[in-house]
Amino acid sequence: MSTQSIPVFSLQDLKKGLQKKALLECVSKKGLFYLSDYGFDDTRHRTATNVGLDFFQNGSAQEKALCSNLDKSQRRGFSELEAESTATITNNGNYSDYSMCYSMGLSDNVFPNDNFKSIWSDYYNDIYDIARDTVGAVMSAAGVFTDNEEKFEEFMDCNPLLRLRYFPDVPEDRIAEKVPMRMAPHYDLSIVTLIQQFGCPNGFVSLHVEVDGELIKVPAVPNTILILCGAVAKIVSKGKILAPIHHVASPPTDLAVGSERTSMVFFLRPNSNFSFSVPEARKLGLDVCIKSEQATFGQWVGENYLELSSHNEPDKPKAKDMQRQLESV
Repeated sequence: MSTQSIPVFSLQDLKKGLQKKALLECVSKKGLFYLSDYGFDDTRHRTATNVGLDFFQNGSAQEKALCSNLDKSQRRGFSELEAESTATITNNGNYSDYSMCYSMGLSDNVFPNDNFKSIWSDYYNDIYDIARDTVGAVMSAAGVFTDNEEKFEEFMDCNPLLRLRYFPDVPEDRIAEKVPMRMAPHYDLSIVTLIQQFGCPNGFVSLHVEVDGELIKVPAVPNTILILCGAVAKIVSKGKILAPIHHVASPPTDLAVGSERTSMVFFLRPNSNFSFSVPEARKLGLDVCIKSEQATFGQWVGENYLELSSHNEPDKPKAKDMQRQLESV
């Protein structure tokens, strides 16, 4: 397991057009980096995170039921511990994600109270702005949309998703010696994913990313946001931008206590009408199972959610492609 360095880029520098060469080298060889100087610090992230964690800990069963979304076509509201299984969807096993979640999008949201709604809505809007600026810098460095601002603005008509994901200390049956991962390997169906992670209290580094065929540890770095490039960036850049595979590891026995991990994850996803060539996507290593020559992002996501709602039914085939988990760590 490597701990090779992951570069840190200042968003203010990137917005000025600085460090383009270094950014291109990073997204084309690693597909991830840390972002600093984006407008606020960890205190703001912690405020939004704590509102969610308080609900996880103190919300009643009735309140959680009222905030749970039964519509599998979108992620909204509360998902209880082990309610999701990235392993099943990606055909990498049958173990659950050892986490619970709260999710919001542009519309159709459910919140437990007005304070939660106000804090999360403001946070969502601010992270959205950071994500747009980040994508602008990444696409500029990769030479994508540089000659067509109108097309870029159309592409940036997005449908983002924000998720708080809490990984509690694992029980004995979920330690690394028995179930090595709390979330199975996958890459994101997003343009970019912004991750604000608060590290495990005992120092265990749970997020691992594959770079050049080697797993590297990705620790929490104070006052930065981790940027992971997603499959959509890989498509629009014709493979110039990588979409790295990543997973959340379970701790070994001696680090099980104090291994809880919290992350705020913002998926900048394109509009559902975003269209791409299925054969070209497959050439890039994205094993899209849609049979038509052209597909929309909505169809791709819809296929994913179909698997989410049916993966426990024995007469339904499992997903075969690794990238079909929409929401990651």
